[in-house]
Amino acid sequence: MAITKFLKLVEIQTKAASMIPLLFGTIYAVYRFHVFETWHFVLMLISLLSFDMTTTAINNYYDYKKAARKHGYGYETHNAIVKYNMNPSAVLTLIILMFLIAVTAGVILFLQTGWLLLLLGGLSFAVGILYSFGPIPISRMPLGEIFSGLFMGFVIIFVSAYVHAGDRLASLTLEGGTVTLQVHLVETMLVFLISIPAILGIANIMLANNICDMEEDIENKRYTLPVYIGKGPALILFKLLYYAAYVDVVVLAILGVNPFILLLVLITVVPVSKNIKTFTAQPTKQFTFGLSVQNFLLTNAARIVALGIAVVLTF
Repeated sequence: MAITKFLKLVEIQTKAASMIPLLFGTIYAVYRFHVFETWHFVLMLISLLSFDMTTTAINNYYDYKKAARKHGYGYETHNAIVKYNMNPSAVLTLIILMFLIAVTAGVILFLQTGWLLLLLGGLSFAVGILYSFGPIPISRMPLGEIFSGLFMGFVIIFVSAYVHAGDRLASLTLEGGTVTLQVHLVETMLVFLISIPAILGIANIMLANNICDMEEDIENKRYTLPVYIGKGPALILFKLLYYAAYVDVVVLAILGVNPFILLLVLITVVPVSKNIKTFTAQPTKQFTFGLSVQNFLLTNAARIVALGIAVVLTF
């Protein structure tokens, strides 16, 4: 399979939704705990990227197999298997290979860290598979935004910090048949608070995708959130989720978080608001869907830069 076809199949442009949380959690661990485990980072990068590409390929493969609508922009243009006339058997083989790479890197990382990573990693793998595959995939239900936001926004950031910080965040031990989970509540709550823009931003990428695909989803019996609540309410929710992320700035200010973070995040309000207006005026996969990805990058890249500056100033 040509590399260009492969990149289209895995929708490489959407991998920012997993790579940004990985970078953010890593830099947060350096900033908060003054630690960086290079080998752990490399293993998580390989596992996360491979698994993200696997789930996207599964989603495209599943849509290809289950699609009732086989014409128009929604099918012929954005389903890579159809557009590039890919061999379904080759796609399935590739899916299995990427999954094995993700699992292998994940198991090695588990052996380097501990049981908590196995628990969170296994749960994430299960949700990732069920998101695109099974009798009723999560992506075909009105729960896609919640699952994608929480797991890609919070869990990835938490695990990214955990593989460096270890039991300074949490630990899970198995001794004599007894399982003991210890969680540092304050540190975990801080991770959750800084993850809110990522949680809501990723949820909005999914919401924007589902808004754009409403007509096709109805024909293909994908009962997503916009299909349930309607296009108008879905667009209102799209706006509110972004502005809710900025409320997080106020909470962080009260907690005394580094002012660089607050300043850079607030600067993004202007371009984000402009993108919201453009998308809600014409929500289409072809012309404006990319703005939801752009908003995610703006709000979260600002925090990564801010934390990077804080790390440099600290050292």
